[in-house]
Amino acid sequence: MKFLATQITYFFQQNQTRQNLNALLKYVLLLLAVITIFTILFHFLMFYAEGRDYSWITGLYWTLTVMSTLGFGDITFESDIGRAFSIVVLLSGIILLLIMLPFAFIRFFYAPWIEAQIHTQTPREVSPDTEGHVIICRYDSIAPNLIKRLNQHRIPYFVIESDPVIAAQLFNDDISVVQGEVDSRITYERLRVAKARMVFANVEDTVNTNITLTIREVAPNVSVAATVSNNDSIDILELSGATHILPLKHDLGVQLANRISVGSDRTHLIGNFNDWQIVEFSVHDSPLKGRKIRETGIRELSGVSIIGIWESGKLLPAEPNAELSESSIPVGVGTSEQVEKLNEMLEVTESKTGAVLILGGGRVGRAAARELKKKNLTVFMVDLNKDVCSNINDIADRVTVGDAADRETLMRGGLREASLVILSTNNDAVNIYLSIYCRRLKPDLRIVSRITHERNLEAIHRAGADFVLNYAPLGAETVMSLILGREPVIFGEGIEMFKIRMPARLAGMTLEESRIGSLTGLIVLSIQTDDENIINPHPSTILPLKSRISLLGTGEQLEKLKLLFK
Repeated sequence: MKFLATQITYFFQQNQTRQNLNALLKYVLLLLAVITIFTILFHFLMFYAEGRDYSWITGLYWTLTVMSTLGFGDITFESDIGRAFSIVVLLSGIILLLIMLPFAFIRFFYAPWIEAQIHTQTPREVSPDTEGHVIICRYDSIAPNLIKRLNQHRIPYFVIESDPVIAAQLFNDDISVVQGEVDSRITYERLRVAKARMVFANVEDTVNTNITLTIREVAPNVSVAATVSNNDSIDILELSGATHILPLKHDLGVQLANRISVGSDRTHLIGNFNDWQIVEFSVHDSPLKGRKIRETGIRELSGVSIIGIWESGKLLPAEPNAELSESSIPVGVGTSEQVEKLNEMLEVTESKTGAVLILGGGRVGRAAARELKKKNLTVFMVDLNKDVCSNINDIADRVTVGDAADRETLMRGGLREASLVILSTNNDAVNIYLSIYCRRLKPDLRIVSRITHERNLEAIHRAGADFVLNYAPLGAETVMSLILGREPVIFGEGIEMFKIRMPARLAGMTLEESRIGSLTGLIVLSIQTDDENIINPHPSTILPLKSRISLLGTGEQLEKLKLLFK
């Protein structure tokens, strides 16, 4: 009853509702007037044209049956003028009663009532005891990945949405959403922002500035992480009071560039794990190509343990007999000194990496170009926009204006000289198309690409991309690292690092007996007890009950593990 009362109150408080009801009332009065006139005319014609007399209730009965097209036929005119009148009443009924009345009812009453229900369905505030939550200012491409990770860590969250229809859809999809304006002080007061763990401002730069200033009025000390697209906005957001500035598109470009191994910097640091480093490196142009993992001697000579191998976009467990191909990218764990030794091992043969061709000169492409130039690589760039190309002449060695889907443009742009292509456009469909096209023109080319939507991950690998980085998981991992107080670990391909309590059903088994890898696809990174932390445990390692296990894999693989061993 309280919910119904709220709907009725909201419904009648709207100015538009009152206008709609006045319009509907006027139409109903017009319809009643027409019915009354037809009833009177019925009596007049029946008496003077037909010589019959009927009661007033009978006249109303005849008018309604004819106008509604029911036409029982028990009362009919026999004269031509009477039948002509019946036709007028029938046609009027079709238009006024069967067409206009339902339309007016839906337009002026039913639709506003449904809208009122939608408005009142979504919460406008959180419970008074809410604290330690994360406020997400927009449900964008990053939000679903971030929400999934927050749920895994049992951290409450709330998404702000101003549109009541979209808010209702999110609410029905079990998203914790609060309806309100993203730049309104009242919204953040209702969200108890002062008790929040963090606010993630993920709208446009100008709006993020407004959000930050608004939050600082309500909660001066709450942590605010704001995304930024334009580098010129960084100082503005800092002055506004943002705690963390996240240039995610720039970071994506840097990550794409770091997926290229060249010179003495053959390994790429993904992140730190306690006192250990997680790195990945390319087998391309290294002495490891064609060898099995147990034949490489990496662990014996450097101390780095290979825990997984990227193959065609999938992170596979590092089996001792797994053979490393030209496109393999092993993932290893070791100390900084051990990683340095690995670099020395990989430096045996000189890298033959040629020029890098970047297709797309936006923020991601420009960031990748700058990072590649730090490695003293030759960088070519192609973009369709002349204005964009004029701004990147100082970044790339060669800039070509034109459509990258055109063969002549690609050749002029440097496809023949390039050994690697970075696809950095913000359109997934274009990147998929270009991946197929570049692979067809140069089969031995290495292709690194970005995507925006995770649903396109498999498609772009089928198209021929060797390595793909997804914008959304990058943003989610960056925010989660701030929330959890750790460094970000960017694996790509939807791979994340999880730390969970050892499932009771696995306690006492050896790692080999548990079959975690074969059943779920997860890679066991470490087993941590009160006394020690075993990195890359041997298959014969006993799984203790009171311990925590660190895993590499996707969120779906983790859910599968929980279902299998709950």
